[in-house]
Amino acid sequence: MCNYCGCREFPLIGRLSAEHWDIEECAGELRRAIRAGREAEALALLEELFGRLVPHTAAEEGGLFAELRAEGTLAGEVERLCDEHTGIHGVLGTVDRAAPDWPAVLDALDRLHQHIDHEEHGLFPASVIMLPLAAWDRITPTAVSG
Repeated sequence: MCNYCGCREFPLIGRLSAEHWDIEECAGELRRAIRAGREAEALALLEELFGRLVPHTAAEEGGLFAELRAEGTLAGEVERLCDEHTGIHGVLGTVDRAAPDWPAVLDALDRLHQHIDHEEHGLFPASVIMLPLAAWDRITPTAVSG
């Protein structure tokens, strides 16, 4: 996670970054359980991970991403990241619990890691520069209370 630009001083970015950390930790545990063949543990971790991803994605898309779309400069990047959300959720949210496709899950975890890296080192620092203070005022109360 980024520690050099100061973007985490913005409450919403700080919260989303903390959630990224938790998501990455859970994804790492899931990856280890899959590779060790601990299927029951992996299924439980998959549920936990998806339970963390859904509200996180909703917060990103309903707050920061909506403001970035409206501002316009990073709208293409936001759309790409939203498409990634859809793809990752599409895999992790539809795993057949009776016959899990673990290679597909591992691939989705790799994509999730890359996705988080792009947000942390690209979109988040850029959003601090691109968005006016009024935008932050609109999205910060939602982020802090959620």
